[in-house]
Formats: sequence, C-alpha cells, structure tokens
Amino acid sequence: MSLAPLLSIRDLSMRFTKPRSLADAVARRPRKVVSALNGVELDVMPGETLGIVGESGCGKSTLARCIAGLNRPTAGDILFEGESVVGLKGARRRAYNRRVQMMFQDPYTSLNPRMTVRDALEEAITVHGMRSGAAVGRRVEELLDLVRLPEGAADKYPHEFSGGQRQRIGIARALALEPTCLVADELVSALDVSVQAQVVNLLMELQDTLGLTVLFVAHDLRLVRHVSHRVAVIYLGAIVEIGPSGPLFANPVHPYSRALLAAAPSLDPAKRRRKPAIAGELPSPLDVPPGCPFHLRCPHAGEICRREKPALRPAGAGLAACHFAEALPGA
Repeated sequence: MSLAPLLSIRDLSMRFTKPRSLADAVARRPRKVVSALNGVELDVMPGETLGIVGESGCGKSTLARCIAGLNRPTAGDILFEGESVVGLKGARRRAYNRRVQMMFQDPYTSLNPRMTVRDALEEAITVHGMRSGAAVGRRVEELLDLVRLPEGAADKYPHEFSGGQRQRIGIARALALEPTCLVADELVSALDVSVQAQVVNLLMELQDTLGLTVLFVAHDLRLVRHVSHRVAVIYLGAIVEIGPSGPLFANPVHPYSRALLAAAPSLDPAKRRRKPAIAGELPSPLDVPPGCPFHLRCPHAGEICRREKPALRPAGAGLAACHFAEALPGA
C-alpha cells in the first residue's frame, strides 16, 4: 500500500509586482511583474528528503517560502496531509506553521542578538505551548543535546558561537516546535566544507531519529546527491524533472538537468569542460518565454518547444517536462 503525500503542490504560481520608477510613472507604463513560480507541481512523501536544485533566480527559495507559509502564492494550492493550507488563518495557521518549520542560510540574522540561546528556545517553546513550568528548561537541555552543542551553550549569546554552531542553534529552535517537516533553504552554503558535512550529517541523523520530512534547497549538487532520496530540478519557476536521486544524477533526462550536472565543477582535470555546459543566460522572470521555458538555451529545441509548454510526464526513472525526453541521445 503506497503512502499518501505529506505535501502536495498543485499548479503553484507566485507573482511579485515591482515598484514603478519615476520614469515609468511619468510615462504611465504599467508596473512590471516578476513571475517567480509558474505552475509548480510537486508531491513530498512522509519521511523523505527532497532536494530542490536549479540556478540562482530560478525560484527555489520562493517555493520554500511559500511552503513554509512566509509567502502567500498568487495562484494554485498547497495541501498538507490532504488539507489546503493557503487560506488558513488563526489557530489553524499557527498549527501548520508549527508543523512546517523553515531554517535559513544565515542563522545569525534570524537570532535575536540580545537573547541567550536559552531565552530564544524557551520563547519558542512557551509561545506555542509545547511545555510549561520546569519542563521548559528540561526541553531546552534536550534540544541542545540533540544538536550536540557544548555544555553551557544555553546561557551564551549568538555572537559567541561559530557559524556551524549558530546553524545548530537554528536547527534546535526549529525542533523546539516538534515539526513534521523541515524546509532547509541553503542551510549550509555559508559554511566551510568540513563544517557543512558535520551539519548535514547531523540533520540526516535527526531525520532518522525523529521521522522528519526534509525539503533541502541547495545549489551544491554533490551535497544534494548525498542527502536526498529524490531530487526536483526547477527552471524559471517550474519543475522540469523529478526522480530518485541516484538515477537522476546518473542519467538525467531533461536537457536542463543534463546541462546543470555537466556544469558542476569536477576535481578530475580530465573531466573539466572548456566550454560552458549551458548556452546563454537564464531569461528574466519579468519576461518568461512562451512554450518550454528552456527552449531558448536548449540544443534540442524544435518548433513545438516554442509553442507549447510540456507537462511533467513519466520519463526515465521519474518525471520530466520535455517534448523530446524519450528521443534524446542517451535517454
């Protein structure tokens, strides 16, 4: 019997209206609209780590913020355990926000510099009614032990910790609300490589111990391959390929996925490329091209690619949004 998705993203779109410049206002030009997400379709299964990858500006972080409830999408729906959460308010919204917690790239900016670690964790625990009385202090110690912070860390301030330790504090604060799902947005990209490994391995252990579902947003493909059960590749605000991590990295189907993996740096001099793996630059989200969003940079694009946007359909070991997925060399 197959499990039902924990999260289902259905035709999700997100538009941002830019403020008009003085010149635009004088000329009475309409406000420019940024299309950050364009019909995202995605299922996230209980207990899995889903990696989300793509170039900078492709919509990864916007998708993460919509799922975490920090942005309200313009259109489409987000279902959590089968229930729509886009329009939730009051206690039901707070309950969802407690169960889906977001962790950011730089925990220092999200930690109050005037609060000790104990104060920050106790605030999260008491505001949401997770514990009361002496149980609050015991829970703080449990959380610090879970993320392996040294004894005495509770009474220190954020500036007294290293970047990796601050990230552990951010994880502890997220876990204080006993979430079902963690959304990690570029969680370790600001850390040294050795520290990245420690934090990522800790996150994987916590996932196994606590039965967490993790959305891991990152640009480091090697890291995503290491931590993810499945990977979703996003381009100009839409999922273009999704599938199990191993097969997708070994034999990607979509031309963009192939180019993205080919562009990843290699330590082997024999495998280093002399030419860019992806031609051209990412089109502006102010002017998303018609048809397949990748057709302007795709070496395999045909007339249908310029006219019709392909839907996600079975290809390879997963799903791909490409008119010629089965016909490409190596498919």
